[in-house]
Amino acid sequence: MRRTILRGLAAAVSLGAIVASPGGSVRADGAPVAVLVLKEHGVGSAAQAQPYVDKLVAITAKLNGWPGGKGEYHTRRDDAQRFIAASSPHFGILSLGAFLALKEPNKLDVVGQAEVSRAGGKQYFIISKDAVDLGGCKGKTLASDHADDPRFIEKVVSGGAFKLSDFSLVPTKRPTQTIKKVVSGEAACALIDDAQHADLGHIEGAGAVKAVWKSDKLPPMAIVAFGAAPPPERSAFQASLGKVCAGEGAAVCGEVGLQSLRSAGPGDYAAVVAAYTK
Repeated sequence: MRRTILRGLAAAVSLGAIVASPGGSVRADGAPVAVLVLKEHGVGSAAQAQPYVDKLVAITAKLNGWPGGKGEYHTRRDDAQRFIAASSPHFGILSLGAFLALKEPNKLDVVGQAEVSRAGGKQYFIISKDAVDLGGCKGKTLASDHADDPRFIEKVVSGGAFKLSDFSLVPTKRPTQTIKKVVSGEAACALIDDAQHADLGHIEGAGAVKAVWKSDKLPPMAIVAFGAAPPPERSAFQASLGKVCAGEGAAVCGEVGLQSLRSAGPGDYAAVVAAYTK
């Protein structure tokens, strides 16, 4: 009677009695445990990732002794919020910006960290063909698919080095489109993340594009517990994180882009939380 818990960011879970078991916690009410995976600004669609998330949640449920697991994968914050409202999830794996925005409204507690194979969000860069430094980009056009979250960019990513209002923004929707705006000359500069930066060498005409500014390194995706998760269930889930991507879970984690899951706490995100809320 063991199943997974790594799926979407939420799921319908009524509060029932929890009985501790050697492998985790078993819900007496028999309801599935819900998990949300929210990966913003990634490559690929939610529909493509969902089957792998289903498998990952099943493995997690088995490790934790849950009667069932229900997960959903989302790439947009508004879709994730609707899932949270409808399903009352217990756990989630969230991009850093999403975690910071959703933390207080949903009373999220950090229980772990998720390292992904193509980072995407652990560091940011401003790139250009002609500018030699950040000052050379200010007052010019700046392409980015990350400008939809100004608070995160200005308070956490920038570290006080710039505001989005310092540039004439050229919003983009796709990671490669952002870089191509600089290559074509449609934008003087671009704000990209580390996954996009790693792709520079694979984009035609990008040989002259270089980074003129980079952010500090940031924490990876946060693994969180929602307020609906009872303490025994949280503790068991946190203790099981290091096992999820081992053994039978290794291939599944690889398919969904996860390198590893590990236990962590609020202190690992204290600096970015302070920057975001000040």
